[in-house]
Amino acid sequence: MITLNSRGRYFGSEKPLIMAVLNCSHDSFYEASRSTHYPEILTRIDAMIDAGADIIDIGGKSTRPGSLEISAEEEIERIAHAVEYLAGHPSGIWGSIDTTNSTVARYAIENGLHIVNDISGGEMDEHMVPTVAMLGVPFVCTHMQGTPQTMQENPQYTDVTEEILSFFTDKISQCAKAGIHDIILDPGFGFGKTLDHNYRLVRGLDKIVSMGYPVLTGFSRKSMVYKLLEGSPEGALNGTTVLNTIALLKGASMLRVHDVREARETIKIVGKFQEV
Repeated sequence: MITLNSRGRYFGSEKPLIMAVLNCSHDSFYEASRSTHYPEILTRIDAMIDAGADIIDIGGKSTRPGSLEISAEEEIERIAHAVEYLAGHPSGIWGSIDTTNSTVARYAIENGLHIVNDISGGEMDEHMVPTVAMLGVPFVCTHMQGTPQTMQENPQYTDVTEEILSFFTDKISQCAKAGIHDIILDPGFGFGKTLDHNYRLVRGLDKIVSMGYPVLTGFSRKSMVYKLLEGSPEGALNGTTVLNTIALLKGASMLRVHDVREARETIKIVGKFQEV
């Protein structure tokens, strides 16, 4: 059971949730996910909802390895149409803001979104954690070694799972002291981790689940899939589904994906497997 409280609005589900990716940027790693023009953004949001998304995650800045920083003003300009449309959507679907900038997070929440999703876990902006606490919304706390500009420059761990468990222990304490009540843990697949680190972390995912917080996994079409399979993001859907299945069997509560219908089918099949 997942229960989230965003400024007094509650979301509860007995089943794992699907967080659909909406990239309002021109340089995200998966070209088919980019939506930078007004009509296209609205069409994509409607399609995600029709396919069964529970949450739509709006991002205005690419976080692929080597991506460049942009100003908060430019990031807000990129997401503004999507935030406005989603916040007023008759479905009432929840939205999250994918940002490492507290100014952008505040804008998105104050204009109708419900969750802050920070790939740095608040490490890139010292104001992020207190801002999320003040806003009274759930926080997706992600582990990342380094920054998007540096994270794949020879990342090092002694034991990747144990070090991320330690990171989350410290972050949970920090968030709780600040007044954040709903924390979602994201191990940060692909963020400052080699191929082997990523798969060791998949194997140890149940240890993160055992911390007692909802766990979000984001494998969708990432290099840990397509590089292993010697392909491209465009050909990485099948591998993504395999990893999503493993994550669900290990207790993940949320899947962050580009392909909503396929994720919905995965959740349904795994649920039936666990039920019988």
